[in-house]
Amino acid sequence: MHELSRRAAALQQESSNRSFDPDCTACPRLARFLAQVRRDYPDYHARPVPAFGEARADLLVAGLAPGMHGANRTGRPFTGDFAGILLYRTLHKYGFASHAGSDDPQDGLVLTRCRVTNAVKCLPPQNKPATDEVRRCNRFLAAELAAVAPRAVLALGVVAHQAVLMARELKPSAYAFGHHAVHALPGAMPGAQGLMLFDSYHCSRYNTQTRRLTEAMFDAVMRDIATFLSHPR
Repeated sequence: MHELSRRAAALQQESSNRSFDPDCTACPRLARFLAQVRRDYPDYHARPVPAFGEARADLLVAGLAPGMHGANRTGRPFTGDFAGILLYRTLHKYGFASHAGSDDPQDGLVLTRCRVTNAVKCLPPQNKPATDEVRRCNRFLAAELAAVAPRAVLALGVVAHQAVLMARELKPSAYAFGHHAVHALPGAMPGAQGLMLFDSYHCSRYNTQTRRLTEAMFDAVMRDIATFLSHPR
């Protein structure tokens, strides 16, 4: 058993090492765009944005991609932009975040049993990654899912939802996206624990200002996640 435990730990570390590359330029369009952003905003992070939170977590929150003046500026997901206000405030309400603020990576925010990431690690023009860019970046999300081993994933929007399914080699047609939808996904390997995929509309400024997503709607999804995670495996 001791040898099996060491092998499992080694595989987990290998997955963790593959889950992010700070120097990745695999998507030519995104690499060119980030180079231009660094020239226009020399004090911005303007590089691939790493995940934020615990290395092993019960909940993995998957967003779309860094925002121009949020994560792309600060280097931390959902930090310094409008979308982070509702996300971190709600995570704090349900005990996953130490406080509700998300303005600056030096604000002391700590996540508990939670990790926040994006389906695409680099800022895309107009916040719209191309399909091939989502696919090319998916290896990082797949490795992150293996390393973090969450019990629940919260997908913010249809692109994140489909990216999670792609990372698990599952067909999107079998798990349709819908706000407040919940999907039980099988384990990535025979005998492995499955996970629950919770869907929500993205907490973007557009969605919240048009009331496509209200605070009550987002709270209901997070309450379901907290209830699910309150029960042992």
